[in-house]
Amino acid sequence: MELNDIINKSCVIGLSYFDGNDQVLQQSMLAGHVATADEENGITVSLIVKDNADTPSVFVLPSSLSPWFNAPSGTYRDEAGNILIENPDFLVTWDIHRTQENKEEGDHEWWNWIPRTTPPSVG
Repeated sequence: MELNDIINKSCVIGLSYFDGNDQVLQQSMLAGHVATADEENGITVSLIVKDNADTPSVFVLPSSLSPWFNAPSGTYRDEAGNILIENPDFLVTWDIHRTQENKEEGDHEWWNWIPRTTPPSVG
């Protein structure tokens, strides 16, 4: 699979955020359609947003395709039980690790994105 192969495809994105001690800070699930994909700028996903905002929400992922897997058919819901998407093309999972614990107010935070290369389990 190449980056061009995922353009206009639908996906569910699972994100797990960790602190510097590998403790889970937060987990989230997003869904949308791939708008653009290239090696330099990453993969831009137009998100499905429940509030019907006038401005479309986008989320940019790293350009690696190693965490992209064919999704089993089904209805995918968030924690609140809201339907995010039905029968997406792909499941994508990333672990995102904070690389610094102590930062001054207003300083930029640094995160290390690590692809999950094992197919996610659904159900």
